[in-house]
Amino acid sequence: MPEDLQTLLTSEELTSEDLLARVLHRDGLMLVLNKPAGIPVHRGPKGGDNLEAHFDVLRFGLPKPPALAHRLDKDTSGCLVLGRHHKATQALGKLFKDGLVSKTYWAIVEDGPDGDAGLIDLALGRLDAKRGWWMKVDPFGQPSQTRWTVLGRGMFEGNPIAWMALEPLTGRTHQLRVHSSSMGWAIVGDQIYGAYGPGEGPGLQLHARTITIPMQKNKEPVRICAPAPDHILERLKACGFKGEDQAA
Repeated sequence: MPEDLQTLLTSEELTSEDLLARVLHRDGLMLVLNKPAGIPVHRGPKGGDNLEAHFDVLRFGLPKPPALAHRLDKDTSGCLVLGRHHKATQALGKLFKDGLVSKTYWAIVEDGPDGDAGLIDLALGRLDAKRGWWMKVDPFGQPSQTRWTVLGRGMFEGNPIAWMALEPLTGRTHQLRVHSSSMGWAIVGDQIYGAYGPGEGPGLQLHARTITIPMQKNKEPVRICAPAPDHILERLKACGFKGEDQAA
């Protein structure tokens, strides 16, 4: 699949070859895909193309296609986990629900924090009934925590930016986006919580970089790393990213 940003953000179709090329891990229980930015994981109320509609090509000999074990936002790229059969999907869902799956996201943020690492502990709730999935910091909302580390800093088009590793310790909707924005360093390209209007910016600079799944008790957890997509590479390099050979 072309990694050109406009292709990712406007594509109406995803071919079988495209999806197969994005399989990062496959075993008898699960698949991990490198989700492209710009396509929802499942069908929304307005319809349109979605990843789930293409899962039949990922059966790999099984009688039924795999199923989503969790979700990523439409504009977020990176590691997406699928269960290969009903029992596996249920087990994966419980691991996610119980907080036993470790996830690290890469983000490019505006400005950046003063320190090099820390913890955001801000409860989140729905913005209002009309905004669907939109969230806000709410002291009466659900407890939400994000651990963060600065991986690099730089300048891009005259503006300071930072390359962050964000680890959600809870799994709230839009958690990383709201937490980052509330701290004063919104994720670049965020058209809801950042400085960009609809259709503006370089695309959301948020990538599900690594995921670690303790799927089987007697085996080491499965750890998968998704390579950085093209649409965040310019800013990553401005912050010191040297390529995929460096530590994830």
